[in-house]
Amino acid sequence: MEIIRAQHSGFCFGVKQAIEATEEQITKGNGKRIYTCGPLIHNELVTDDLAKRGVHIIIKPEEAEAGDIVIIRSHGEPKDFYDRAVKVGVELVDATCPFVNKIHRLVYEAYGNGENIIIIGDRNHPEVKGINGWCDNEGIILGDVEEARTTPMDFSEAFVVCQTTIKKELLVQILEVLAERNIQVTVNDTICNATKERQEACEELSKNVDAMVIVGGRNSSNTRKLYEISKKNCNNSFFVEKIIDLPLKQLQKCNKIGLAAGASTPECVIKEVIANMSEMITNETMSMEDFMAEIDASLRLPRTGEIVNGKVHQVTDKEVIVNMGCKKDGILPAEEVTLEEGQKLTDLFKVDDEIQAKVIKTDDGDGGILLSKKKLEINEHWNEINEALENKSIINVKVIRTVNGGVIAAYKEVTGFIPLSQLSDKFVESADEFVGQTMDVRVTRVDQRRGRAVFSHKAVLAEEKAKKVAAIWESLHVDDVVEGKVMRFTDYGAFIDLGGIDGLLHISEISWGKLKHPQEVLTIGDTVKVKILSMNEEKGKISLGLKQTTPEPWSVINENYHVGQVVTGKVVQIKEYGAFIELEPGLDGLVHISEVAHKRVTDIADELTIGQEVSAKILEIDEERKRISLSIKDTLEVPAEDAE
Repeated sequence: MEIIRAQHSGFCFGVKQAIEATEEQITKGNGKRIYTCGPLIHNELVTDDLAKRGVHIIIKPEEAEAGDIVIIRSHGEPKDFYDRAVKVGVELVDATCPFVNKIHRLVYEAYGNGENIIIIGDRNHPEVKGINGWCDNEGIILGDVEEARTTPMDFSEAFVVCQTTIKKELLVQILEVLAERNIQVTVNDTICNATKERQEACEELSKNVDAMVIVGGRNSSNTRKLYEISKKNCNNSFFVEKIIDLPLKQLQKCNKIGLAAGASTPECVIKEVIANMSEMITNETMSMEDFMAEIDASLRLPRTGEIVNGKVHQVTDKEVIVNMGCKKDGILPAEEVTLEEGQKLTDLFKVDDEIQAKVIKTDDGDGGILLSKKKLEINEHWNEINEALENKSIINVKVIRTVNGGVIAAYKEVTGFIPLSQLSDKFVESADEFVGQTMDVRVTRVDQRRGRAVFSHKAVLAEEKAKKVAAIWESLHVDDVVEGKVMRFTDYGAFIDLGGIDGLLHISEISWGKLKHPQEVLTIGDTVKVKILSMNEEKGKISLGLKQTTPEPWSVINENYHVGQVVTGKVVQIKEYGAFIELEPGLDGLVHISEVAHKRVTDIADELTIGQEVSAKILEIDEERKRISLSIKDTLEVPAEDAE
């Protein structure tokens, strides 16, 4: 024999909330009398147990006295109930199901806007009575298709809501009738997904078993509906409210038994039914110790900070309800999930998905356990940050705002501090320009207990520069001619950027001639080709030469100059015996005082000045002594009197 339990069996979210709210009032033990207005749930076992523990049932608030506690059950109450309770002076504990509360709000607003209200559901059900009370009991209640056809309606537009536990088919059928009657409707499908899922699971299971056991209170509307659904598909369907109702003899003949339970059925009752049926298989009764252990496990609540696993029970745009196998459901709000732009919870989660989250609050105010995916992710992100610190690896962060002394940067869901001095490898006057930027950083310090992390972008830049410099050093060799950019001057030379490394071009290596300052030849920003003269990687020094990229003038003297040639040059030095003329950088010639003019010259300064451009004839080239003799007068016409 095989026993199969339908999914979504047992307490729904709203019922759990009502039970927990009542348990909380009992636990407080403040001496006040506690009442529920009507049976808290449609299950006698539960209401009898509550009565033994001092929770009694009243029908209207006036039956209580000032100071008494009155718990509003999950079905909810009409609006005037609250007004009457205030007059009596009772203390209300509102355990109305959140989904029913939503219907109250919708009806109240629509009625206030002058709309006609149609409520689809059982007019005798307390939930429907409560809903109608939020539109001054003027709503038209339709319980079936026939009522939809025959109920007088003197309007052409209506606002439609429905009881949370009705079948979807009934809603569709009644809407079709309203359309036939030319009534335009604004439809709010307020059927609880949990009810729909429970009914669908029951229907599917009932088609594939030899017998079905429906567990729940006979006054429970949703349990009766489960029985009706099951009976259509499986003739051997049995309604079990108490253990004595279990038809063991009939079930012994079956090989495969299905079990479904209403929303008001406690877990302990379901387990007891399963245990009794299991006894037929093993002829061994479950020990009371084992049985209580299972119940205790379902009652234990996770602690704040605990990481829990569960199954998605329901998803809306605002929250995910998670079944964690304990007496409270987990509530995962949208703000506790990392969503991309335009993404919704329904895009990420589906019913029955397995989910892991972190408990951030054991009571969210509505009886649920508040969960967070973000906090769980934050734990993972802290682990990644600690790992980056330990392994000295790089992470990517986004700068989100400036603070005193630096900026706050986010790594996923964790924020850290980047000091101003660590934002760049250059001086940073204001951090505002970095806001919104993403950057690679090193983790330099972590204090997870205090939620602190310190990052450095400068360290990454320094490492990148070091790698780049190492690559440049590896690519350079002595005697290589490379291209560089003139970056700055000193009195003794110029610094040339070779693509990440600066080399020194000494003033003596700039020109074959003599210079007083590098700027006589070079300009900041010039691109020049230079020769590497020496390298010292340990000291980070490179010596460069510019003049070496052109031939030394005396090495090619015969190619460019010959005796008798008239050349042009600049007077660079004047002596008593003559003047030196620069023909090109590094190549000077001497004009003897006797070769300056056709007349007798006693002071050469009377004839020539420094910087003056002159033409002269080459008289002699002495390669060995590196001397050139020039004559200016040989380029001049002989005066007439001298010629005669």
